[in-house]
Amino acid sequence: MNAARKVYDMLLMAARAHARWDYEASMSILKSKKKILILLLLAVPAILVSIGVAADLSLPDILGGKKAYSPAFYTPGIFLVSILIGLCAGLITGCIGAGGGFIITPALMSAGIKGILAVGTDLFHIFAKAIMGTAVHRKLGNVSVGLAVAFLVGSGLGVTGGGVINRALYETNPVLSDTFISVIYVVLLGFLGIYAMTDFLRLRKSDSGGGAHGGPSPHHTPGLPAKLQAAHIPPMIRFDEDLVPGGKKISFLFVAICGAIVGFVAAIMGVGGGFLTFPMFVYILGVSSFTTVGTDILQIIFTAGYASISQYAIYGFIFYTLAMGMLLGSLIGIQLGALTTKLVKGIYIRGFYATAILAGFLNRLFALPGKLGEMKYIALDKATGNMLANVGNWVFFIVVGIFAVWVIGTFFSKIGELREG
Repeated sequence: MNAARKVYDMLLMAARAHARWDYEASMSILKSKKKILILLLLAVPAILVSIGVAADLSLPDILGGKKAYSPAFYTPGIFLVSILIGLCAGLITGCIGAGGGFIITPALMSAGIKGILAVGTDLFHIFAKAIMGTAVHRKLGNVSVGLAVAFLVGSGLGVTGGGVINRALYETNPVLSDTFISVIYVVLLGFLGIYAMTDFLRLRKSDSGGGAHGGPSPHHTPGLPAKLQAAHIPPMIRFDEDLVPGGKKISFLFVAICGAIVGFVAAIMGVGGGFLTFPMFVYILGVSSFTTVGTDILQIIFTAGYASISQYAIYGFIFYTLAMGMLLGSLIGIQLGALTTKLVKGIYIRGFYATAILAGFLNRLFALPGKLGEMKYIALDKATGNMLANVGNWVFFIVVGIFAVWVIGTFFSKIGELREG
């Protein structure tokens, strides 16, 4: 039980670290008129394609016509859904400070996008946000070059492995690919959701909701980092020289292994490597938060960029117009969500977070029987499988929709208080 609790604390810390980066990147874009203009220009093709489809015009293959390799036939409805998905993910990230990115891939799959395309598109959306929004010149002064190089070597190998597995499964059977991605999300979201709901009920009972992010940060324990830093496996990397006299040392191998795990998970799930880098650096490698922040930002750019381009884009598994819609929606959502945290108690937001994660878990769980039935692993007719999948979709979108309406309604009903503040 204690081990499971520690894993949950690490994953929650990971989600918060990635949410902080997401918020900073989004605010960097929103505060720059030049970046906003560039984003709007990039969104123009998506809008034009939507208008063309609405007018029953045929799509060129390169934009996702029916003959394109990618299953990316485009409609105005899909573009609208992509904006709404980005909006809801942004609201969760901005309001809760954790976990908004976890719902994107399940949400896209619920909207009818194939799993491998949802993963590739989400990675590209993260890469686009990193390139446009990350204030590199202010943050990267903290980067340890040795740690960054070792980590990126490992993440490159991990991304390649994850991308190869995803594509191999898709080429074998597209349904198998969707099933594989769904199983991973069922395990992750189920674990996170159950613990998050348990925490919410415990805090509600004690009536100590705390701030918007709720609860204390997990304590740093020096056991594992100390053991790894004591193992002299060359080449050794020196870091944190500015914080510790003489700095600390750790083997290149351990850093590369952590990078490989992060890259592999990023390529499989499409959530961006940043959500795991922070706890791995702090809890496993013993790197200071000061050095971790800069390295985390650097690796997001390279990991998401390499994964989206080399493992998905060149094989036709990125839906660019969908990514633009998600980016537009998330920028608005993060701003509204962050402002709303000033108006409501943190415990309520924490409860919505747990509910949203569990809704994503149920969504993928209800989709699994139909997938397994299609592959003849279980005896289930197609109509029953579709009915279960639809139940999961309705539960998911209703829960996330209620959260979105509540946040937006709270924002506009109390906008006077925000102005006064």
